[in-house]
Amino acid sequence: MLIDSHCHLDRIDLAPYQHDFANFMVAVNASQIEHLLTIAIDLESYPDMLSLVSDYPQISVTVGVHPNVQDGKDPTVDELIALGEPDKVIGIGETGLDYFRSEGDLTWQQQRFRNHIAAAKILKKPLIIHTREAKNDTLRILQEENASEVGGIIHCFTEDWDFAKSALDLNFYISFSGIVTFNSAKEIKEVAKKVPANRFLIETDSPYLAPVPYRGKPNYPTYVRHVAEHIAELRNTSFNEIAEQSSSNFRKLFDFQ
Repeated sequence: MLIDSHCHLDRIDLAPYQHDFANFMVAVNASQIEHLLTIAIDLESYPDMLSLVSDYPQISVTVGVHPNVQDGKDPTVDELIALGEPDKVIGIGETGLDYFRSEGDLTWQQQRFRNHIAAAKILKKPLIIHTREAKNDTLRILQEENASEVGGIIHCFTEDWDFAKSALDLNFYISFSGIVTFNSAKEIKEVAKKVPANRFLIETDSPYLAPVPYRGKPNYPTYVRHVAEHIAELRNTSFNEIAEQSSSNFRKLFDFQ
């Protein structure tokens, strides 16, 4: 059984499923996906996201504001704590730093990141980290704020082995998306070969970043199988081994019984 550790279920295109989320979930179950973690990007769409998945025990959620979001509400630590308390909320994020899409003085982005870490530590729930062209500051802030107390996930990993080692030392798991299947992703493939078996996860980040053979098309959690299959090839092991190990790692991180 598979687990998609990072998707955005409120943003996927339901047209192939007659615009019916229940029909989509039938396809998910048929694909042997045992659990989905749907990730918040902002607070404005969070209530609708929560309502969409509230009747499905096999779907958990996170709460947080993506580092690139500037138009919506910037949450305080107390607001994140209040929203993050319910059992269905198992993580805080996605949060982090993105210097690719945001420009100028990014002190506000760094402070938002620190607020998310503070809330996660109080709630004792893992962090979901987004980092792009900001690896040094990402690691520095994780260290300064003692984020290792809760750990979490470096999602959609796109960095090198040195960054991966530093993240592992900080109690974080490395999650691979469809990018690992791209021919150009040489460095990411090397990390996928090296990361310890008990410290990796798989994800789709759907509806974004569809894996080969769907690259450039809308992405769905059902495509997480292609990520697992490619990592199995890279690590010279079986699909079942990767599926079982990544699911076991997810359950351990989030303390699922």
